[in-house]
Amino acid sequence: MPMTDRAALADLIRADSAARGRTISRLGYFCAPFRPASGPYTDRVVKIYRGLPDAAALDRLAAAHDAYVEALRAAGVPLPETAFHLVDVDGVRVPVVVQEALPEDSLMRPRMQTGSRDATLAMMQAAGDVIATFWHNVRGDDRRIGFHPSIRNFAILDGRAVFFDTFPPLIDYDRDEMGRLLLQFSEKRLMRLVGPLLRARVTGIQDEWYSAPETLVGLVGSACRLRPEHADAYLDWGRGFARDRMTPWADEALAGLDAPPRLPGYWTGFRRLLGLQGEPNV
Repeated sequence: MPMTDRAALADLIRADSAARGRTISRLGYFCAPFRPASGPYTDRVVKIYRGLPDAAALDRLAAAHDAYVEALRAAGVPLPETAFHLVDVDGVRVPVVVQEALPEDSLMRPRMQTGSRDATLAMMQAAGDVIATFWHNVRGDDRRIGFHPSIRNFAILDGRAVFFDTFPPLIDYDRDEMGRLLLQFSEKRLMRLVGPLLRARVTGIQDEWYSAPETLVGLVGSACRLRPEHADAYLDWGRGFARDRMTPWADEALAGLDAPPRLPGYWTGFRRLLGLQGEPNV
């Protein structure tokens, strides 16, 4: 990355959030992504995360993010141009993801909220195709690799679903390590304080992301909560998709699609603590 661009990133980190440009989402999982109003990144979305005092942990995070982006692409997941940087700001290295900006009107969640039943089913099919493609392509991979294909993490471009959530990198961290990352990088101070007291529950949040059938069930559940009037149609779609496109995991997926899937009570509570209100994590 050119020094001028690195300096511009450092300036963005130092700037007050109001001076950075247009905030795309105020309630991302780990930060509030924004699109700079000027400088070399006006065509990018910038995501600034909390720094860590452990230099080795940051280096590992950078390597894992690069590996995860590569793995997603190798597994056939459409992804905008994405880069991870550790930017030195006054002697502190800060993790930053810089990603090609997608058209705001392409974000799947708001389109699911307003689209017709047939239009929303077409979007679910597009997202489902990415989910099935990913899991079939990583089947047999010895690495611990996950995927978080929620409605909030997709855009729809020309009928195709594009995934854009690469943080935390769901690769090569074991279950306990990923649980710690969820706490370390939470934007919510309350979660960082309270979370360790409930570490087992926090760690369990990630389990859906490492399960092929649960990612499909999660997609259907989110759609049912967004548009409950179409829940029966979404359940029918999910059952058919599980049989047709996710045969190795169909039985497990079908078991979760008897009724509109619901979030566990503890997960709902953690979502409030984390500020996870379903806004697009662009």
